[in-house]
Amino acid sequence: MDGTRWLDDEEMRIWRAFVEVRGRVTAELERSLKQNAGMTLDDYEVLVLLSEAPEHRMRMTAMSESLVHSQSRLTQRIDRLVERGWVRREQCPEDRRGTLAVITLEGLAVIEAFAPGRRAGVVDRSDRTLRARRIRRRAGTCRRERPTAQLT
Repeated sequence: MDGTRWLDDEEMRIWRAFVEVRGRVTAELERSLKQNAGMTLDDYEVLVLLSEAPEHRMRMTAMSESLVHSQSRLTQRIDRLVERGWVRREQCPEDRRGTLAVITLEGLAVIEAFAPGRRAGVVDRSDRTLRARRIRRRAGTCRRERPTAQLT
């Protein structure tokens, strides 16, 4: 071996559980957003970030860092949102080279209309996934700890 420390069984179970839950929540959000709001999760992330920003505006470079995306990827996302009328661009007053993304009233309305259903869906989906996982874990513990002696 090259000295790489691999995950032990417990660490691997935790990692797999995280990956599964993240995947399920992400898939549910994607489905719900497309069905109920006609947008992608990427679009939603931008709108939420702007809706929570002071004065509903943020420098594009700061958004790129916050979302952990390249500036070109963010630019494409903002272009889509501008076309839909949910975001507009403004020149940064402090630095004429900078660009601000600003959520519009229409963009805020989209976020506000979708928010209650999103919360309920995420909480419900996460709770069901975690409950099922707890039940399976407890069942496994019961099987391991059950007496091996047979009662006659």
